Amino acid sequence: MFPQLQIVFPNLDKPADRIMSEIGSCLITIIMKGVNMATAADNDNFKKGDYVVYPAHGVGMIEGIETAKIGGVEVKLYAISFEKDRMRLKIPVFKAKTSGLRRLCTTSRMKDAMKTLQGKARIRRTMWSRRAAEYETKINSGDPIAIAEVLRDLKRSNDDSEQSYSERQIYQSALERLAREVAAVEKIDEVKATAKLEKLMGAKIAKQEAAVATAAAEKKAA
Repeated sequence: MFPQLQIVFPNLDKPADRIMSEIGSCLITIIMKGVNMATAADNDNFKKGDYVVYPAHGVGMIEGIETAKIGGVEVKLYAISFEKDRMRLKIPVFKAKTSGLRRLCTTSRMKDAMKTLQGKARIRRTMWSRRAAEYETKINSGDPIAIAEVLRDLKRSNDDSEQSYSERQIYQSALERLAREVAAVEKIDEVKATAKLEKLMGAKIAKQEAAVATAAAEKKAA
């Protein structure tokens, strides 16, 4: 919705055709002002070469800013490439923020995601179809902490045989999505980022298994 603007109508003493022409000019001005004001409010001033995150597709790169005519009005568009998916997306600049397009998360936010990753799994006792839908929603939110929650809840052990096919699919999707942002934030390749995440989860599992083994030993000794 465009912001409220003051409308000044032309002099009504002029000929009808002149009045309609000026009203038309006013309306065009209002539309253009609305677009420009929305652009100023929503534009995060991304530039060519910037890494960004789009919720449904993850990390991409701004290839450039293009201009296209939509409904007779020139609109600026961000051209974004997603190398991993071999996809190119164009988003109107003034719609960037409302579409969820954002910069890479801060190192502080990523640290919180890593802490979440190492936390205790919180699996609700509901039907798998419902949980799967919730996991997909978290992944497509683009929020690194929400994605870390998916990994935390689905990574049961180093043995993939403990996971169903659909669990492995969702787990892999979350792992790839988070690894791409870790790689971009820390300026490392995706393979190293993936290894880092799996190491963190492996350390968590090893610690839990050691705690269980210690408790069992103590119980046996008693």
